[in-house]
Amino acid sequence: MAAMRTILLAMAAMAILSTASAANYNVGEPGGAWDLRTNYGTWASSRNFHPSDQIVFKYSPQAHDVLEVSKADYDSCSTASPIATLNSGNDVVSLTATGTRYFLCGFPGHCAGGMKVKIDVVPSSSSSSPAPASSPSASNAPPPAPVSAATSMEATGFSLAVLLAVAGLMA
Repeated sequence: MAAMRTILLAMAAMAILSTASAANYNVGEPGGAWDLRTNYGTWASSRNFHPSDQIVFKYSPQAHDVLEVSKADYDSCSTASPIATLNSGNDVVSLTATGTRYFLCGFPGHCAGGMKVKIDVVPSSSSSSPAPASSPSASNAPPPAPVSAATSMEATGFSLAVLLAVAGLMA
């Protein structure tokens, strides 16, 4: 009976650890932030973004903002029809699905100065090989709306509660 409890507890712990693997990325860090000095192409290409990850834009709201835009608006630095406008200075965006999402600063001249980032969200995999690029049809799909409040501990807290309940039932 004790062996069965140990096995069930171990299985529950493994399930929790696998669901609590979402990553949080501060855009531009460690060498920069959401500013005019950071090379966002280099920053984004050095990371693998997956569904359930979050990106955080940290900046002075008096100097910058964040607009989520379409690919066409990203390519032309157009701020005319944003999908979402974020301006708290500490904006958390949950990456809920695979595909490409586009962000830029809406202050005049900032996007043209390089203040824009393309986030490719790829499927999670157990292999360490690079993920394939998203298909053109995926980049044309409208992205889900960003979340402007931090919720990074939500899944972990729920998983911990489930683990404690399982442990209590086995006692």
